[in-house]
Amino acid sequence: MHRRRWDLLLQSLVVFCYFLLFRNVFLSYNTHQKSADSFEIQGCTMDALVFNEQLYIDTAYPRPTLRANEAIIRPHLLGICNTDIEITHGYKGFRGVLGHEFVGTVEAATDRAWIGRRVVGEINAYCADCATSCALGGVEHCPKRTTLGIKGRDGAMAEAFALPIACLHEVPASVPDTAAVFVEPLAAALEILQAVHIRPTDRVAVVGDGKLGALIVQVVRLPGCSVTLIGRHPERWALFQRQGIACRHSSDLPPTGYDVVIDCTGQVGGLDTARQLVRPRGRLVLKSTFHHNVTLNLSALVVDEIEVIGSRCGPFAPALRLLERGLVEVEPLISAVYPLRDAVAAFAAARGQLKVMLQVSPDQK
Repeated sequence: MHRRRWDLLLQSLVVFCYFLLFRNVFLSYNTHQKSADSFEIQGCTMDALVFNEQLYIDTAYPRPTLRANEAIIRPHLLGICNTDIEITHGYKGFRGVLGHEFVGTVEAATDRAWIGRRVVGEINAYCADCATSCALGGVEHCPKRTTLGIKGRDGAMAEAFALPIACLHEVPASVPDTAAVFVEPLAAALEILQAVHIRPTDRVAVVGDGKLGALIVQVVRLPGCSVTLIGRHPERWALFQRQGIACRHSSDLPPTGYDVVIDCTGQVGGLDTARQLVRPRGRLVLKSTFHHNVTLNLSALVVDEIEVIGSRCGPFAPALRLLERGLVEVEPLISAVYPLRDAVAAFAAARGQLKVMLQVSPDQK
């Protein structure tokens, strides 16, 4: 009789121990789940820079929701690029939150391994299964794509934004936020080297000493070729001249005969200047995006057998490596940093400046 009671007591203790074990597992899972859904817990609205016929700060903009295979990111620093400015002039007809140059921290993700990582991100969210682009490796041209802050997807100039995990790249610890924020435009500069074989013996001209031109001249010099920067802002040239880059004012154009000429002026007239400089059978690379139509003498291009190459987004991993190795200088390009709530004033200041930044949270590096 006593033995039976002890057996029952022992069985009860075993059941109780299993109960405690499963309870702790459940509580642990629930804690992680709340962490992944932290943005919903923190509230449903946020500050965001919105363009909708006019540019303004919305202090009650809906926070992003976490979708399958995506992450929600809290940005630290954001760069204002010429494309952002052109959108406010009507480029692409975009309406919503602006911004695509960022560095930030993953706050929530369907893959929890990404939570807490400091990241930058490619801007094209693609379908991954279309036969016309994704299956051929050209995901940046996916016909179903959305583009961060440019087409069909709210951008990064907010307290939080969403992006597919497949677009994210972790930032090395040695690369500070003030450098990492340049990864997207630096990758765009590197795309030129992907598309065009620039030989060490080539003569290369970069037309435009603005936001993108300041990165392109540093990238195209890497093969050891002769590089000339054509611009309008001599006060910006000291960095480039120290790197061995020749700089000339656009009112004093050098003779024609360049093997490769890159237009990154963001202005209609920049293409005419670039066309004047390229030699017969040379290559003309187009990097400008703006809300205007351009007139170009196609017959002259045919007669001179000029190869015209459009170039857009580029590879992030090599851009991070360039920054990690110190092969490109970007932090001297920062003109000013504004808090997010002063973003409208920052956009006004960005015209005529190299790089104006928005700070959403204090730089953590």
